[in-house]
Amino acid sequence: MSLEFEVVAIEKPENLNVIIGQSHFIKSVEDLYEAMANAGGGIKFGIAFLEASGPCLVRFAGNDERLIELAKKNALALGTGHAFIIFMENGFPINVLNNIKAVPEVCRIFCATANPVQVVVAKTDQGRGIVGIIDGNPPKGIEGPEDISTRHSFLRKIGYKL
Repeated sequence: MSLEFEVVAIEKPENLNVIIGQSHFIKSVEDLYEAMANAGGGIKFGIAFLEASGPCLVRFAGNDERLIELAKKNALALGTGHAFIIFMENGFPINVLNNIKAVPEVCRIFCATANPVQVVVAKTDQGRGIVGIIDGNPPKGIEGPEDISTRHSFLRKIGYKL
């Protein structure tokens, strides 16, 4: 048996939010669509689900053709089994994560971010699977008083704190 690792960079515009997770059943794409749509607020999204048995197709859904195409393209690049990728605009992952986690087929969320993302994929004779995620960049230091003030201001500006 052989084992290889590959790093797959997620292709996306800067500041576009992406959620990557693992799910286990063909109806995942429809249930994830409902989870996203029920979050409300005019969120635009595209979903791709990598089926790991039967025809092994990339299943897809969404309400924005550009984001759907981006999800399908990145799903094919990942080439893993039973994973999903969601691209979203007009909202933040915090607006939808509880809905997504409540989908019965969802096993885990690997990341929810607007940062650059690299996916560590393991490959064996059987197939490919997600090992982990590289989300963003390493720390450059510890925040100081000015950084704390900036963080507080930002959260209030976008309406997450009073």
